[in-house]
Amino acid sequence: MLGTVVLGAIAALAAYLVYFLFIGPSLNPLQRLAGPVAKGWFKNHLQIVLECPEISPKVNEFYIGRYGRSIRVQGVGPWDVRLLTLDPISVTHVLKNSTIYEKPWQSRRLITSLIGCGMLAAEGAVHKRQRRVATPAFSVQNMRALVPLVFNKGAQLKTKWLDLIRETPEPLRIDVCHWISRATFDVIGLAGFDYSFNAIENEHNELFSAYKEMFEVAVSQSHPFKTMFRIYMPFISSLFPDATVRTVQRCQAVIRRVAGHLIQEKKAKIEQGVKSGVPYAGRDLLSLLLKSNVSTDLTEDQRISDEDILHNINTFMFAGSDTSSLSLTWTILLLAQNPALQDRLRAELLSVYPSTMGDLSDLSDDEIHSLFTLISGLPFLDNVIHESIRLIPPVHSSIRVATQDDEIPTSSPIHGRDGNIMQKSTVSVPKGSFVHVAVEGFNLDKEIWGEDAWEFQPDRWDNLPEAASQLPGLYSNTLTFSAGPRSCIGLRFSMIEIKTFLFILVTNFTFKPTGDKILKANVVLTRPYISGKFKEGSQCPLIVLPYERHAN
Repeated sequence: MLGTVVLGAIAALAAYLVYFLFIGPSLNPLQRLAGPVAKGWFKNHLQIVLECPEISPKVNEFYIGRYGRSIRVQGVGPWDVRLLTLDPISVTHVLKNSTIYEKPWQSRRLITSLIGCGMLAAEGAVHKRQRRVATPAFSVQNMRALVPLVFNKGAQLKTKWLDLIRETPEPLRIDVCHWISRATFDVIGLAGFDYSFNAIENEHNELFSAYKEMFEVAVSQSHPFKTMFRIYMPFISSLFPDATVRTVQRCQAVIRRVAGHLIQEKKAKIEQGVKSGVPYAGRDLLSLLLKSNVSTDLTEDQRISDEDILHNINTFMFAGSDTSSLSLTWTILLLAQNPALQDRLRAELLSVYPSTMGDLSDLSDDEIHSLFTLISGLPFLDNVIHESIRLIPPVHSSIRVATQDDEIPTSSPIHGRDGNIMQKSTVSVPKGSFVHVAVEGFNLDKEIWGEDAWEFQPDRWDNLPEAASQLPGLYSNTLTFSAGPRSCIGLRFSMIEIKTFLFILVTNFTFKPTGDKILKANVVLTRPYISGKFKEGSQCPLIVLPYERHAN
């Protein structure tokens, strides 16, 4: 009797495996789409789709020419059939319907293991609740209040670089990526929870070190196989932690202790303000989050926990420092590689910075606000930023998973696996299927942006091709800041940082290439590396010379 049960169980398991490995995949409607051939069971297309910004523009161009804009790609096995969409109508549908297309649990688990379940990892009602609480903190008025803070940090970075130049007899070689990251950490520390990392001066602060070490070890330098192991077998990683896991745990303990204490301090000040009738005046994001969370506009079930507050502060630290610093780094590198455009931008920036205003550190908050209003209206600065984040978006691509069967509309003909055009205008996506949104792919599509799409041409923004002007996107027809309900909540803050730092740095320094070959690599975000020196970590060295402004 027992033998019969065992044989039955083995037969059932065998039948399931046969269906899972052979029958199920053959019935998947995505199999009918044209796409590249996977040469082997465990050969896949994920590296060229996800990880190689140095070659992905050519890959996407080749795929579109051969397979159309709705492309079948293979994931981790023959059962993992995915859709890579380069169709604007399709990607609009996917990003707009965030309840149907969620981030995969694998992505969410990785994010949560590092910074908790904040807005980057949360889905459904949890994400909606967190975003509702956080949105008031990112209002135009609140972001405007942060402008002097950003200016002061930009001025501090300028002073630090000038000191380094004076101390160096040779032309100064500066790792722009490293230094701007330190500056943006300072900004998000003060803007995020009124905490001074003082990272521009030194890197000794324990909370700064904890964040930087955690992100560097677990994200930038993590081995892909170990990362996959931690995602799929977290219990084993917890039982037998390797050096990376131990580092993350140590860093998280520091973050919980220091940031948790800050949260309790802020809560106490807000409660004291309510009792005294004199509201607490803190304008940092943490204070604004806590105030929003106790607002009478929210019902009890709409509030979020202290743990959620901490997770979202961690999210702001990661997204608010890394994405802005990388956008700035890539922009300055592009300007260094295009000196005529750098000179042109500097001339425009200097046009709103007359010599009578003196040094930035001498300006009052009102004068800084007036100056930033002028900076914000500069057309070529806008064009340079648009073009830089189009050409090298910090987020190379994104993945969503279908939570139900769906029909994705298309605007281009759908190519079948048999080489014929399919007689339908939607792609059938079964529940559980992954959909790849090629952020960089849309930003660099020659059919949309023109034959010079892979070149740095800021003037294109004065006369966009019609196809480009119709693309979805939160920010100027690019997917750099995503689109739809999960688009970047910190867009205004990021623009304040980018415009302010460019204004201060370009009007005070001239940037030139060092001769090193700088490559792009997608390590969670698109980071710069020196060719042949990947193991040394992300870096972008440039020659930085002081620029002498002359009186009018």
